[in-house]
Amino acid sequence: MIISLIKRLLSRRRRPVDVNREIPPDAIIERSKHTLSKTDISPNALKVLNRLHQGGFQAFLVGGSVRDLLLRKMPKDFDIATNAHPDEIKNLFRNCRLIGRRFRLAHVHFGREIIEVATFRAAPSEESQNDHQSDEGRILRDNQYGDIHADIWRRDFTVNALYYNIADFSIVDFCGGVTDLKLKQIRLIGKPEQRYREDPVRILRAIRFAAKLNFTIETKTAALIPSLANLLEDIPSSRLFDEIVKLYHCGHAYEAQQLMYELHVFEHLFPMTAACLAGPEASVTHHLIDSTLKNTDHRIQQDRPVTPAFLLAVMLWQPLQAEVKREQENGVTPLAALEQAMGVIITRQVRQISIPKRFSQVMREIWILQYRLPRRYGNKAQQVLEHPRFRAGYDFLMLRIAAGEENAELGEWWTEFQTKTPEDQAVMMASINQQAGKRRRRRRKKPS
Repeated sequence: MIISLIKRLLSRRRRPVDVNREIPPDAIIERSKHTLSKTDISPNALKVLNRLHQGGFQAFLVGGSVRDLLLRKMPKDFDIATNAHPDEIKNLFRNCRLIGRRFRLAHVHFGREIIEVATFRAAPSEESQNDHQSDEGRILRDNQYGDIHADIWRRDFTVNALYYNIADFSIVDFCGGVTDLKLKQIRLIGKPEQRYREDPVRILRAIRFAAKLNFTIETKTAALIPSLANLLEDIPSSRLFDEIVKLYHCGHAYEAQQLMYELHVFEHLFPMTAACLAGPEASVTHHLIDSTLKNTDHRIQQDRPVTPAFLLAVMLWQPLQAEVKREQENGVTPLAALEQAMGVIITRQVRQISIPKRFSQVMREIWILQYRLPRRYGNKAQQVLEHPRFRAGYDFLMLRIAAGEENAELGEWWTEFQTKTPEDQAVMMASINQQAGKRRRRRRKKPS
């Protein structure tokens, strides 16, 4: 304990000289003038805030948790900002782990709950700016420590730049975030073009927050999105995958999708699917996507599990069909055409958005089942029913039937078959085999 105390005292000498600058009174909303109560905050987050404060550091609940509590919503996470450096945070908490390269963060573990603690950040100095930013203005590294005055300008939207001060229970609002909450609008901090170029993912975040909160995107914040959306193509595909999952699993994916269409963002994420939406299969593609997103939103709102694999299988289904057709026109057999087409479509898509193998494999299985479900003769129906992805394949089939792409009789048969006893299933399979036998005999009969 004594060694830890000495380390803390020595480390504080590195604190930036401006860290204790006084916060302007007009940026402070006193406890009596806002509705956020510390009783609404996670007890574990309060422990972290209080220990940082008692250790002589500034400690603020920040970001989405403050926003959601002011909107009377329950936050998913409670994030904290402080003037303590990562090593100093680690010295205060035995249950702390430091993570990240681009962003050095402290994770304080309380069982399954993790409280994320970030040190105040500042803009890169002019001398290091070339090393920290790309030619397009995108931030590459971000470990310049500062104070709350500088940290505020590193955040993206005003509604996410609210700081709850554990020292006096006030809210610090430099940028009018509380006003924007009342206006129900998403507004970027600073100059929109510069902020989007620093991190183009802010385009997706603006859409996600607008959809999730049922807010509008402020005019200047929205105006440049169509012309700058192409910057998303330069974002690492693995990071885009994470952002897309957040967007489509926010519980308001359908609304987010409509915003992506409106702001011409979707074509930079799923170019093959966007091409299908402009082609002869547009109505089927729209129906499949819209139905899937609405169903995903419904499942999330009911706390039921969802997987990116199903959604991605739907998104890429029409491009896959077009590629299968091209392969078959080149003389490839149907099964080989499907195998080749799946590889081609996934390879093309991962140039924009990475798809981890654990999801791409499930996508392949769902797609293959669409070709196996119509083939019910022999013992094939029982084999398909026992497939581990049967339910996902069946759900996909029902979506395609609702979109008018597949025969409704097939869906009715599978809906009934999976609820029957083994004896009744045997009767249904015998009937299918009898029908298949009649068709084969008719094909073999020579014309007179």
